[in-house]
Amino acid sequence: MIKTPDTARPMSEPAPPFPAQHQSPPGDESRLDPAPRWRAERYRAADKLRGQVAIVTGGDSGIGRAVAYLFAREGADVTITAMPDEKDDAAEVQEAIERLGRHCEVCIGNLAAEAFCEQVVEATLARFGRLDILVHNAAWQNRKEITELSEKELDRTLKVNVYAYLRLARIAVPHLKPGASIIATGSIVGLSGSARLSDYGASKGAIHAITKSLAEELVDKQIRVNCVAPGPVWTPLNPADTALSAEDVSNFGKETGSSKMNRPAQPEEIAPAYVYLASNADSSYVNGIVLPITGGPV
Repeated sequence: MIKTPDTARPMSEPAPPFPAQHQSPPGDESRLDPAPRWRAERYRAADKLRGQVAIVTGGDSGIGRAVAYLFAREGADVTITAMPDEKDDAAEVQEAIERLGRHCEVCIGNLAAEAFCEQVVEATLARFGRLDILVHNAAWQNRKEITELSEKELDRTLKVNVYAYLRLARIAVPHLKPGASIIATGSIVGLSGSARLSDYGASKGAIHAITKSLAEELVDKQIRVNCVAPGPVWTPLNPADTALSAEDVSNFGKETGSSKMNRPAQPEEIAPAYVYLASNADSSYVNGIVLPITGGPV
């Protein structure tokens, strides 16, 4: 009998029920149980981003952490952003990247503020002298009935998720050279909707549309713009959602309409898509797509 190679075997991923748990926003990756998987130990790097510089917003945790780490494994230096309460998570990512022999700049602040968006790009250029990849991944999510959606909550969701994407692109594009890439994190919620996530769904739908518009606008500059739209992913975003109970979190990803695997994805299962979209060796003819990674048909 021919032995099945390890690379052909499915990963055994954590599945619900998880321990019941809840956190205060914005959430802390180090407190998640089980710990999210983000190092992608079966992934094999190939210098696809050697010498490049990337910004990854929300790179302290979740998908952003895994993306920043894989970019570094592919040879890129990385700037990550984090909120003040996420400093410890950001420091862990910075240490992991620098252990690879790459450099990591950490920018602490709130992406809802225009000045911080400017600071992130300026700090990257000051530290590394160039910018090749912009990943807008940071997001705010907090479930609310539409009748309970306050102006403050709506404003925060749109500023962090949508305004920051447009602002970062506006600031970064003059510094991007041919071959550069912009990648956004969308969501299955922006494709299919979800109860009590009307503002979040609106923001993700906007991100999908912005991606397609920028792809058309920047193609003559040879800058590609794409988007990844994940389904449920095991990150601090969900236990920190004030409308989810600890019991809700324990069943997160189970029997969802977007996933037939009855579990959430791990960040390391999503991050390779960002490497693919950033790499001109792999996706030089890919522009303006919204790539669903949902564990099943959308």
